[in-house]
Amino acid sequence: MSGERETINLDTLEPQQLAQVKKQLDEELEHLTSSYAQLHGAQNKFKDCLRCVDSRNAATEASSNSVLVPLTNSLYVKGELSSTETVLVDVGTGFLIEKKLKAAQQFYDGKTKELGNNLKELEAIVQRKQTNVRAVEEVLRQKIMAAQAAQSQEN
Repeated sequence: MSGERETINLDTLEPQQLAQVKKQLDEELEHLTSSYAQLHGAQNKFKDCLRCVDSRNAATEASSNSVLVPLTNSLYVKGELSSTETVLVDVGTGFLIEKKLKAAQQFYDGKTKELGNNLKELEAIVQRKQTNVRAVEEVLRQKIMAAQAAQSQEN
């Protein structure tokens, strides 16, 4: 697609065509809403990572090398850090990079802001799609009412 928008005059479409357009818009809206939720979840994970780095930063200043290491979701064991100056940062698809605390903090902060911007853009797209769905529903409702009125006049 070239990115150009195609404008359709809804008044020229038959009720069956309007129903098909509405169905397509509903599917797109469902997909976009799902994508929004996934992006929001990813942003929350990055925020959690940022909180962990921040807490590690505070613990480094307090000279604490002890940590709790998760073995399962509910089982932790006490551990000691060999290096408190660096952390492993997941940069995607399972790749980990060792970074200084400040660099990790900047990385996660940048990712959180980037996802926030993407969420705003996606929210605007979702709102436009919802407006389109409402417009199609209104025209479809008017056409059905007009068809019913015409049918009742014939009888």
